[in-house]
Amino acid sequence: MRIVITGMGAVTPIGLSVEAFWQALCRGDSGIRDLTRFDTRDWLFTRGGEIRDFSLPAEIAVVHADVNLASQFMMAAAREALRDAALDGTADQPEVGVVLSTNFGGVSAAEEMLTPARSSGRGWQELSFQRCVDRVAALWHLTGPGAALSLSCASGGAAIAVGADLIRAGRAQAVLTGGYDAISRFAWSGLSVLRTMSKEAVRPFDKNRDGTIFSDGAGALVVEEYEHARRRGARIHAELVGYGLNNNAFHMTAPAKEGAGSAAVMKMALADAGLSPEAVDHINAHGTGTKPNDVTETQAVKAVFGAHAARMPVTSIKGGLGHMMGAAGSVEAIASILSMRDGIIPPTLNYREPDPECDLDYVVNTARAMTLGTVLSNSAGIGGCNAAVILRKP
Repeated sequence: MRIVITGMGAVTPIGLSVEAFWQALCRGDSGIRDLTRFDTRDWLFTRGGEIRDFSLPAEIAVVHADVNLASQFMMAAAREALRDAALDGTADQPEVGVVLSTNFGGVSAAEEMLTPARSSGRGWQELSFQRCVDRVAALWHLTGPGAALSLSCASGGAAIAVGADLIRAGRAQAVLTGGYDAISRFAWSGLSVLRTMSKEAVRPFDKNRDGTIFSDGAGALVVEEYEHARRRGARIHAELVGYGLNNNAFHMTAPAKEGAGSAAVMKMALADAGLSPEAVDHINAHGTGTKPNDVTETQAVKAVFGAHAARMPVTSIKGGLGHMMGAAGSVEAIASILSMRDGIIPPTLNYREPDPECDLDYVVNTARAMTLGTVLSNSAGIGGCNAAVILRKP
């Protein structure tokens, strides 16, 4: 069975639509800046990829004006993806499912609950991860299967894989998949405790990297059975040829030794696609800018791709975009598709000094023109979750 991507939507710190995001990414724009959503004077980490000047589309705001910010980002991205796929109808669509993923969901509503004078009781509903799935399904009459996932920073890639599984199992003909999260004081306190953040900038694969920086946003992709897409005349952005999911079962925050879990999930995706390692032209890496992740991801790529690893360009878009948490895998998959469409690999920003332990062909600081036919997008997350998707130019 062939599965394709027919719709894409994005809300990011560097652009509030797919094309705006892509142009900014290729220019090397940065969305990292001082946070303004809450007072950070007493915080150790004060910079993030905070989305500003965002407003919920009018037709959604009429129904959901008081929804938490993370869900607003997701609904806006879903609207763009469904319009792109021509699946934003007004009649029930039982063949279309919804699989959305998040780290924090509507946890910003918990802040209201902790302030009794302000609390309306609405916060309990907003805390349910399934709530956003239900809202998106109701807005666009997507009456196929619906599911909410939370697999840390592998969530976006995992949503794509689970959506594809539903299609392969005959449970749906198309699935809206996506990841979303928002910076909030509540979430930021937990992220700060991890001590994995940089105070200044994300420097993936650079010798002097000192941590990641987290960001707001959402990414959405419509995955669809090929014949269903062809019959209705849908535009095909890419073919999803293989994917994999696993868990390190190793440590809450540290990656498995030598990137074993990441290597295994990439091998799984290659086997699912029926491809040799040499068939992959480029990797959009997880590349968080933390000391352990970038080394172990490099080791994993070498273990899987052998000699081909040295010839294959690798990039991490987190340098300018930041780490979009539950949305990271979704947005990075979109970037992978657009790289194939335009023959451009976006840059790994803030790279200054090579690290002997990170010695792949990184695309640094400026975009690189290259004809691409097949791209692997790699994701990993706290707790050991891993996801990899392989996309092919149609």
